Amino acid sequence: MKHTPPAFAADDRAPASVSFAEAFKFWLKLGFISFGGPAGQIAIMHSELVERRRWISEKRFLHALNYCMLLPGPEAQQLATYIGWLMHRTWGGIVAGALFVLPSLFILITLSWIYLRFGNVPVVAGIFFGLKPAVTAIVLHAAHRIGTRALKNRWMWGIAAASFVAIFGFGTPFPAIVLAAALIGHFGAQRWPHVFALGGGHGSTQLSHGPALIDDDTPTPEHARFSRMHTLKVLGFGLGLWLLAMAALVAANGWQNTLTQMGWFFTKASLVTFGGAYAVLPYVYQGAVDTHQWLSGPQMIDGLALGETTPGPLIMVVAFVGFLGGWVKEVLGPEALFLGGALAATLVTFFTFLPSFLFILAGGPLVEATHGKLGFTAPLSAITAAVVGVIVNLAMFFAYHVLWPSGFSGPFDVLSAVIAVAAALALFRFKVGVMPLLGACAAIGLAVSFLIPLPQ
Repeated sequence: MKHTPPAFAADDRAPASVSFAEAFKFWLKLGFISFGGPAGQIAIMHSELVERRRWISEKRFLHALNYCMLLPGPEAQQLATYIGWLMHRTWGGIVAGALFVLPSLFILITLSWIYLRFGNVPVVAGIFFGLKPAVTAIVLHAAHRIGTRALKNRWMWGIAAASFVAIFGFGTPFPAIVLAAALIGHFGAQRWPHVFALGGGHGSTQLSHGPALIDDDTPTPEHARFSRMHTLKVLGFGLGLWLLAMAALVAANGWQNTLTQMGWFFTKASLVTFGGAYAVLPYVYQGAVDTHQWLSGPQMIDGLALGETTPGPLIMVVAFVGFLGGWVKEVLGPEALFLGGALAATLVTFFTFLPSFLFILAGGPLVEATHGKLGFTAPLSAITAAVVGVIVNLAMFFAYHVLWPSGFSGPFDVLSAVIAVAAALALFRFKVGVMPLLGACAAIGLAVSFLIPLPQ
């Protein structure tokens, strides 16, 4: 994407005001080009909104991002919601956040249907044979990437190790690990504040790209000023919307119905997604695979591969989980498998992202009143360290299913091991992007499928 370098983009005039329609077009475009995970998505928004269009200044952009980093949920989607809200009030935030997600939802529903209908076709099977070891390497690389930022001292290493032992050795639920880490960070910071100081992972250099529409010294707009009554209204509306949806599911289907259980489970999941999608995947696995049997472990790996290749936040893998669960459990009957899967995927997406909107629409005014004064970072530091241990466990889980597809009693899959090692080298040594890596591994798997029978 071409844009004028900052040194030449700056001029003495702020951009003209942006209409709601113009912003709508941009958020729609962003929903279709937001590849690359949260880092790539944030980079795209920074390039477009700070450097090229100058809708918001560098300082205000980073201030909003720091808040989103403190929240459970997908920070890139929440950042889009925040900027949309700041520019065009509540509907601006809703539109920005929704359009960040909806293209991915429609694409994943389509891909999930193709996966279930044609997954055993040799061509499709070959593609996924190459993707699975690549996903294993990607998850391990995610643990390394987060770890280099979070494990700044031996105390953080200790928290990461303890979380790994807790989930690997004792099967401790992920929310319990998050709660324990938060408490350690909260009380530990009172005695050793330097240990739990949150590092600024996004850089502190303030570049000048010229005057922005929402500049450093632009007064906070009226709708973004804190009001206790407004905050209570937003929270009340959000809670009422959630209660209405859950009540409708219970009334129509009962508490034990698959759709009702999905609504309840993914509500809980949305509140423990500290550290991004990779961190919450073990919790989703525990519930979706072990407890409810909505899909299998290998299918979870396939879903993550699909999530990596589509735009939108990676947590959208929950739509794949929902589609497969709705299909397998025949939530609308055996004659409407696709509609049942699509309904479940949509329902899961609603319950997963509803809290993200509430965090921004209710918390945004508080953030606007506290430039440079965000607190509560010590619990986040400890949680992020714990997340590293959880993601390492996830990588081991994926490696087990990929390298020993029939269990330890079965044969070791040498081809998958070779692809996994090559993918890891590409990521760690040669800094290859996720999308080119997945494309290359899918092509390798496809080529292998034409040469030899793939392991079942």
